[in-house]
Amino acid sequence: MPIVVRDPEILGGSPIFNGTRVPVRNLFDYLIAGQSTHEFLEDFPTVSYEQIKQVLEKAEATA
Repeated sequence: MPIVVRDPEILGGSPIFNGTRVPVRNLFDYLIAGQSTHEFLEDFPTVSYEQIKQVLEKAEATA
């Protein structure tokens, strides 16, 4: 199952965490602002730690 999906019917096709309406961009905005993944999870409880971990691992591998 993919961690990130795009659906033109949800947020205009922005990449979101699968099974949620939370844009992946929100995670990176939190991290850039100096907030932790724990704070992100508190604010977006529909996203799992495993989803965050996999997105960050993929981002690191492509950097």
